[in-house]
Amino acid sequence: MELTYSEVGATFDGAFPNGYRHVRGRARLGRGERVYAGAVHALGSFDMQRRAGLRVRASVGMAAEGVEVAFGFGAGPLRLWAPVRVVWLVNEPLRYGYGYGTLPGHPETGEEGFLVSLAPDETVWFEVRAFSRPDRWFVRAAGPLGALVQDRANDKYRSAIHRLANARTAA
Repeated sequence: MELTYSEVGATFDGAFPNGYRHVRGRARLGRGERVYAGAVHALGSFDMQRRAGLRVRASVGMAAEGVEVAFGFGAGPLRLWAPVRVVWLVNEPLRYGYGYGTLPGHPETGEEGFLVSLAPDETVWFEVRAFSRPDRWFVRAAGPLGALVQDRANDKYRSAIHRLANARTAA
């Protein structure tokens, strides 16, 4: 399946294309290597999305470039699946993250990227970078409500990764 947009990888360098809604967010998760390791695991295993309330269909346990994943939201027969493909991944000693792009059937078109980093002062940071626009009629019809839903999802991601990263330090 082909991606539904042409600006592949734009969340990696942050040079977002025109014609989309742009989202940038940064949150402090805590301090130290244990928090960082917990955040990397939560992000890479898609546990962040699960803890945020999404269903996850993935053929692998950890994110990898080229992997296709579907995120489901809603309940029962009203569950909507949003298929994506990981289009970039960075896995360095002090930085981990990936971006995924929308595939046909996703209610929006665009890309979302997540990055966890360990700063020299041992502060652990989480970043969200995204650009998107409606792709299905019901998202277009929702108008500004669609942006509120996206913002709420990002709030849930931040809360989920914070809890997961810090839970590992208590062990």
